[in-house]
Amino acid sequence: MNNLKLISPSQNKAYCFVSIAPIRKEANDASEIVSQLLFGEPIDVLEHGQPWVKIRTVLDGYEGYMDIKQLLPLTDKEFRRWMDASSYQKEKSLLIQTEFGEIFTSKGSFIGEESIFHIGDFSFHRSELVSTSEKSIWEDSLDYLNAPYLWGGKSIWGIDCSGFVQAIFRLHGFNLPRDAYEQALIGTDVPFEDCQENDLAYFSNASGKIIHVGIIGKNHQIIHASGRIRIDELKEQGIWNEEYEKFSHSLSHIKRL
Repeated sequence: MNNLKLISPSQNKAYCFVSIAPIRKEANDASEIVSQLLFGEPIDVLEHGQPWVKIRTVLDGYEGYMDIKQLLPLTDKEFRRWMDASSYQKEKSLLIQTEFGEIFTSKGSFIGEESIFHIGDFSFHRSELVSTSEKSIWEDSLDYLNAPYLWGGKSIWGIDCSGFVQAIFRLHGFNLPRDAYEQALIGTDVPFEDCQENDLAYFSNASGKIIHVGIIGKNHQIIHASGRIRIDELKEQGIWNEEYEKFSHSLSHIKRL
């Protein structure tokens, strides 16, 4: 087995080799989680340190601090090779055999196209895949149903509203920003009466700030992260929560990508 090596000060590319790793606002374990990395996700190292490094995600440019022990280094050549070879995991979860033990990975993780794939110095063997037809955006969304809400989360084991939307649309070729207020700037405005499946609904607080997002389904259903990934009814005023018989979120606008 290869030895796990920490990132040296001369290296500025790396990837997450654990199932899920927190990205924190500040360089300590008590700091809030602002986002997460999933298995195989590549990053740029902005500042070196022990044990904390400041990183920037490659796909959406999100910055924060990570424990260096959850990352493995890549040379520039290895980084480019992995960027070309990786794909997004579409299965709800997979078991990955690694040179340092088994890892369960979440939908949306970065994996290779072949059953055995390589990232840098290491080889990985993913569990046998069952051939399935291509899923729609709504069908992919249902894989997360009842996943618990987690601020900054991005996996089936904990996810927030904008992480959920980013993960689903990434599977379908859209690389959206990480936060809801940034996502809300992308796409074409759609009147409520013209909304359709796969449109994105954004919600604001009393000050007009965008604080929530969900994916619209048929018959004005909306799937979103509120306590858990759940399906509610979208009305012109906002999201109607049948359990509590009240509106949980106030509708700001609807976008179509």
